[in-house]
Amino acid sequence: MNYARITGTGSYLPGAPVSNDALIAAYGLDSSDTWIVERTGIKARHLAAAGTTSSGLALPACQRALAAAGRRPDEVDLLIVATTTPDYIFPSTAALLQAKLGIKNGCPAFDVQAVCSGFMYALSIAEKFIRSGTHKCALVVGAEVFSRILDWRDRSTCVLFGDGAGAVVLEASAEPGILATALHADGSYSNILSAPGQMSGGQPIGDPFVRMDGQAVFKMAVKVLAEVAAEAIAAAGLSNENIDWLVPHQANIRIIQSTAKKLGLPMSRCILTVADHGNTSAASIPLAFDEGVRSGRIQAGQTVLFEGVGGGFTCGAALLKF
Repeated sequence: MNYARITGTGSYLPGAPVSNDALIAAYGLDSSDTWIVERTGIKARHLAAAGTTSSGLALPACQRALAAAGRRPDEVDLLIVATTTPDYIFPSTAALLQAKLGIKNGCPAFDVQAVCSGFMYALSIAEKFIRSGTHKCALVVGAEVFSRILDWRDRSTCVLFGDGAGAVVLEASAEPGILATALHADGSYSNILSAPGQMSGGQPIGDPFVRMDGQAVFKMAVKVLAEVAAEAIAAAGLSNENIDWLVPHQANIRIIQSTAKKLGLPMSRCILTVADHGNTSAASIPLAFDEGVRSGRIQAGQTVLFEGVGGGFTCGAALLKF
């Protein structure tokens, strides 16, 4: 039987960290470092320079993941990019990244849009391709320049997000790797977190910035994260006690604390990057996972739970043996 295992991880953050105080000073926000940290756990974030694209952030993350896996770009036979901030309307960011990586073998390359759950969707899709036997080496990337769609006058959203990219190499294996995945969406909640604009005739139509009902998002996130995590754990035939590490979407420390509590996991078994990265949307989970692996905390043979939630309203979880 074919299984899919993560064999390499990589990540990339642009520029120097931007502290809360620096952000407040730059944009004249009516806020404070204390207010932001107490409510979100965020102390800093990375913001891409003008002209930097999602594919530009994804490139070094992918190169690091491929190096960790001991694979060359031309060995990749599937490339999936999860992003809410594509380089262009078309072609896909994945196609542009494929060219930057120098992959010329004609492998499929496409984008997935599920906002902050995007990496969970992309990983699940790649796992199904590999389990089918049609593909052997997938590169799965989450990359965002979320700063492009932030209203810097809106302190309820602009302090939350950052830019970055994270990638994993997923390969066919005779040994189980991805044990179970679960994905869900409920479009009836699309209004609580959205960027409700579009381009028409070369002009933005509607509101092109991120808008959020913070309280509604918090309640929904805590509820669905616990549910989708429990679904993935049950599908794998395991229990919460089997989890060595939780790698959650890094949106808000209070959401992470609440979901960890529901799972009965101490915070010491959670990989946390939200303080230094902010919410990097689809890049959040692979960035945190790479940090956990490269710091030596996540070890081969351990059981890891990914969980993400985002606009749509979408959510996803994956249980894996690293």
